[in-house]
Amino acid sequence: MRKVVLFAHISLDGFAGDVNGGLGFLSYDQELQKYAGELVKTVGAPLYGRTTYQLMEGYWPTVLGNSGAGKHELEHAQWVHDIPKVVFSTTLEGVSWNNTTLIKENITEEVNKLKQQPGKDLVIFGSPGLAKSFMKLGLIDEYKLTLHPIILGGGISLFDTNITTSNLKLLASETLNSGVVTLHYANR
Repeated sequence: MRKVVLFAHISLDGFAGDVNGGLGFLSYDQELQKYAGELVKTVGAPLYGRTTYQLMEGYWPTVLGNSGAGKHELEHAQWVHDIPKVVFSTTLEGVSWNNTTLIKENITEEVNKLKQQPGKDLVIFGSPGLAKSFMKLGLIDEYKLTLHPIILGGGISLFDTNITTSNLKLLASETLNSGVVTLHYANR
């Protein structure tokens, strides 16, 4: 059975975006790019909330037609174009990005159907709002977090005070040269 995995970059104080939703605080280098690349190999379908979906849909298709894009960026753009994507939103009327499914209701039932399908894992990429909703519903099986060596003091929190306590088991961790710590947890 496929798992739902949350992949998110966070600051030491738990923010997945700065006060403007930006990710400029990330210590993104080749080592972290390699880590993310290995994670992408485990993905059967990315899961997005509305905001992240609209950001991705607005950016990645433009890369495919950009002759100045680098090899890695072009490869990722092709991957995200081809892979089945799922967006969860109660406000979107429809989706037009290639190979995308919109789920508007019956979230738990629909996620459980997706988990029963054969294939690789279902991975939430960032999407703090969706992540919080899934945490409240108990739908996240594993967390793959990159903890960045910065305290933002404010921003978009990945965690909410309304979530249920979850005891986690550490599956793996690694400290990168940049000071980023990768953390891989499973729900017990």
